[in-house]
Amino acid sequence: MNTVSATTARANLYDLIDEVASGKRVGITNKGETKAILVSQEEWNAMIVTLETLSDPELMEQIKESKKDIKAGRVHNWEDVKKEFSLEDVSDKTVKSRKKRA
Repeated sequence: MNTVSATTARANLYDLIDEVASGKRVGITNKGETKAILVSQEEWNAMIVTLETLSDPELMEQIKESKKDIKAGRVHNWEDVKKEFSLEDVSDKTVKSRKKRA
């Protein structure tokens, strides 16, 4: 992570915005101590979703149970799931794209 002083950050804000938009984080220091972290909107959204997930006891329990099911081999083939729910026209690319937006 790149770190800059608050003075440097103020003078180079637009460059720092471009830097974080490319996926990097920037620490902003005051008197040598990191006081803030600049992150992209995409990373911020991902962090919020993660915090909400981790804060939901019911969802966390479901995830634990799902992991047990996977470990025990209680899974379904994706092609079979598509057929069962009439999703034959849904491509794997569409599903992956939807996961990224979630």
